[in-house]
Amino acid sequence: MEHEKADIKKRMQYILNMRPVFNKEALFSDGTEYYRIPAEPKAGDTVTIKFRTQRNNVDSVYLVSQEQRVQMEICGTENGFDYYSAQVTIGADIFRYYFEIQYGWVTCYYNNQGVCMKHEGRMDFEIYPGFDTPKWAKGAVMYQIYVDRFLNGDPTNDVVTGEYHYIGDKSVQVEQWNKIPAVMGVREFYGGDLQGIMNKLDYLQDLGVEVIYLNPIFVSPSNHKYDCQDYDYVDPHYGRIVEDCNEGILLGDDDDNSHAWKYIKRVTDKKNLEASNELFAKLTAEIHRRGMKIILDGVFNHCGSFNKWMDRERIYENQEGYPKGAYVSADSPYRNFFSFNDPNAWPYNTSYDGWWAHDTLPKLNYEGSRELYDYILRVGQKWVSAPYNVDGWRLDVAADLGHSNDFNHQFWKDFRKAVKAANPNAIILAEHYGNPEGWLKGDEWDTVMNYDAFMEPLTWFLTGMEKHSDEYREDLLGNSEAFIGAMKTHMRALHMSALQTAMNELSNHDHSRFLTRTNHRVGRISYAGPEAASEGVNPAVMREAVTIQMTWPGAPTVYYGDEAGLCGFTDPDNRRTYPWGREDYQMIDFHRVMIRIHKKYEVLKTGSLGFLWNDYQGLCYARFSHDEQIIVIVNNQEEGREVEIRLEQAGISRLEDTKLKRVVMTSAVGFTEECKEYTAAAGILKITMPAFGAVVLHHKN
Repeated sequence: MEHEKADIKKRMQYILNMRPVFNKEALFSDGTEYYRIPAEPKAGDTVTIKFRTQRNNVDSVYLVSQEQRVQMEICGTENGFDYYSAQVTIGADIFRYYFEIQYGWVTCYYNNQGVCMKHEGRMDFEIYPGFDTPKWAKGAVMYQIYVDRFLNGDPTNDVVTGEYHYIGDKSVQVEQWNKIPAVMGVREFYGGDLQGIMNKLDYLQDLGVEVIYLNPIFVSPSNHKYDCQDYDYVDPHYGRIVEDCNEGILLGDDDDNSHAWKYIKRVTDKKNLEASNELFAKLTAEIHRRGMKIILDGVFNHCGSFNKWMDRERIYENQEGYPKGAYVSADSPYRNFFSFNDPNAWPYNTSYDGWWAHDTLPKLNYEGSRELYDYILRVGQKWVSAPYNVDGWRLDVAADLGHSNDFNHQFWKDFRKAVKAANPNAIILAEHYGNPEGWLKGDEWDTVMNYDAFMEPLTWFLTGMEKHSDEYREDLLGNSEAFIGAMKTHMRALHMSALQTAMNELSNHDHSRFLTRTNHRVGRISYAGPEAASEGVNPAVMREAVTIQMTWPGAPTVYYGDEAGLCGFTDPDNRRTYPWGREDYQMIDFHRVMIRIHKKYEVLKTGSLGFLWNDYQGLCYARFSHDEQIIVIVNNQEEGREVEIRLEQAGISRLEDTKLKRVVMTSAVGFTEECKEYTAAAGILKITMPAFGAVVLHHKN
């Protein structure tokens, strides 16, 4: 008996020695169209879910959901990998699933975060039935324009000095285009307008831009226009002034520094307003003729105290066709549009609810007025409908709207229904910090501005800087483990449909310019001065960032001027004018090249993402499908070095040598598109990386 036991043990050991080593690196699945078919199913659809392993490497794979455990069958074998599949029918509720893999006595699991030895429900893959985002927006190259600072195409519509009195002082017409914005620069107007954008559409199209996103363009007395005065009209200072209206409205003593000033009627004259809307319709038509899209900024949480509904500055009080504002009269039809702290007191003065206590930004009281609620829904529909046909909304401070979380969600559900009814292909993209999962279930927002799963982790990794340039952290500079951890955590909250359309920015109107962050200088213009924003910057690190931006899942979004080497600390310094005639042409050329690469390879829009290698200041990841791979390698060190990377997770077999072609390389001294071939022997790539460099490689079976 003992002899037989020993013999059995010996034979089992022989069998185990003959089996290939369990290869965890080859295990893979995600929510892309390559592993979930269809990728965006509706309730009642049958979905094919796939899982990849090394060929002949595991005993069995199970698809496990809250309702069932289904053994998956091998549906194909390619390039040394087995592909398993199983079919499930999706109901109306969220479908959550993970994979169970068996190898001999070993059982492991695979979820949204990868391989694990214990099932964790919160990391399951999720399918939201009916959650689909516009196909045109997946991976679309966007370009954000702060209109007043892009190009002055029509000097006849410029704001003149003294035309407005806003937050304690008069408006200023800036005569020097290259002037640095003042610390309190909200009253400075440089003259940028819609005609300026029209004049530069050739430039934007040549750059490779597919979608133009405009900061607010509706009537407003500020240059940022996040304090809307009239949602129905484009500001004539951005549009057309056909009636000069020099007579103005005398509101009091011009020497009075309160709210008494002479207001020129150019932005309330209906001829100017209609002419401005007509110009905008022409702009959108021309953008669409070129095969491009356009997105508007919707500021619906609050408006401006100048708004015709509030009229604190008494602009509309005695004008024909405008009812009394809520500030002016207790009998105003707009009284319930705002939340007054003591509705029985008169006059109201400043006793109303302002966003973050700003009395120039009265918060809209949707709970108090169904009329307001329906009006904004109509605004949402109006601009995505003819004759404007805008392709979507970017929603300012979207999570703040309303006075309760439940109401907020109900409003965005109704907003989505209204907008999609008017234009089913419109994108609804929200500004949001923090976890957006509550709004990304298919019935509210489509996606978000991607701070948590792009801008912040990338900024910390490549520069060690906080996105406002308010802090420098040596422990996060080059910390690829922190980068990967943050990306995995926050990308999970977006789901694939939202992730592929998320706005991936390096800079924007609320944060410092990325190129400025490369100098590791903590500062703001108020105490550091404007020159400090440009001192010691490293364009090579900026090119590394652009390389990642154009190869990462989502919609890469260029903030105007970033491509031309514009610097600047946070608001208002990040709103400098586009440097026409002073561009960094190498940076523009690099953006053009990377945008072309992004658009050329479909896998960069819809492919899977896998992390292949990382160390201090080093990172390698892949975008891939079953038969195509893009490999991106980054070396953020001051010195060049050799690196060795296993490519198996990207779907490159270790059973044979694989040739990869370099499509671009950037370094401390510049960049090149010169083609070079590399050979990965047995799935391992050895490559010499330049200082402050990034390389993009391509392989297709």
